[in-house]
Amino acid sequence: MRSSNPVFSRRGFSRDNGYAGFNTAPQAGGAAVGTQGNPYAQPQANPYATNPYAQDLQQGAPPQAPVTTGRMTMDDVVMRTGTTLGVLIVTAALSWALLPVDDANISRSYGIGIGAALIGMVLALVQSFKRKATPALIVSYAAFEGVFLGVISSIVDNRIASGAAMQAVIGTLAVFVAVLVAYKAGWIRVNRRFYGFVMAATLGFLLLMVVNMLFAVFGGGDGLGFRSGGLGILFGVIGVLLGACFLALDFKQVEDGIAYGAPKEEAWLAAFGLTLTLVWIYMEFLRLVAILNSSD
Repeated sequence: MRSSNPVFSRRGFSRDNGYAGFNTAPQAGGAAVGTQGNPYAQPQANPYATNPYAQDLQQGAPPQAPVTTGRMTMDDVVMRTGTTLGVLIVTAALSWALLPVDDANISRSYGIGIGAALIGMVLALVQSFKRKATPALIVSYAAFEGVFLGVISSIVDNRIASGAAMQAVIGTLAVFVAVLVAYKAGWIRVNRRFYGFVMAATLGFLLLMVVNMLFAVFGGGDGLGFRSGGLGILFGVIGVLLGACFLALDFKQVEDGIAYGAPKEEAWLAAFGLTLTLVWIYMEFLRLVAILNSSD
């Protein structure tokens, strides 16, 4: 199974990644499971039946051995995600407190924030193209991303809309809980159609944002206006909805990784992917709050 999340699709939790006999078990008719090209198709039989630590997906049986064999568990994902988000929150709080955004210091603080964002982006790209998770890279990304979020949140909160950061945090948590509940309840079905829709919508969204940025750089102003006024609000809502869709894809990847016996170190990839998605949703909420207050 492949994910739209570049972190997961590069290596994590795919049936052809060589772990636990992925994509090797034949069906009754002799064809290998997962060879039809559908990244979200449910197998007719457990393709990992030869792996004593993978669950029987057809019968829903528990693993045949205690989870002490280096296989990823939900506890691993929760702990790694908590660590990554914890580092991000701490550095965001420190940058908020130590990098003032008053008239005399805003240029310096903003420059530090943008520099941290660029370093974080480079670290994220490096990790995304690595075949295995590197905890040091992931934690470093979280630290630098936290510096950027702390500065940009402080600017919006202090100079545009008081309380914007807290509203964005609450909005992000609300989306996370809502998607998790909907996913566990079966209201969101992550299948090939869902995957294709999310990928197509995201590609279109990103292309429009790039075009808007180019118009803003070379034409001045706000480009085509996709990030201000009524259009800005519309695209902000679309951004949040797309982030919610990516959360559902991430939950599916984690669930399948555990069931298919993914190695324990891939919990760091899960944490990294979830962190990327949550940062995206938070930034869209922060932008929405800023637009709504600037239009008052």
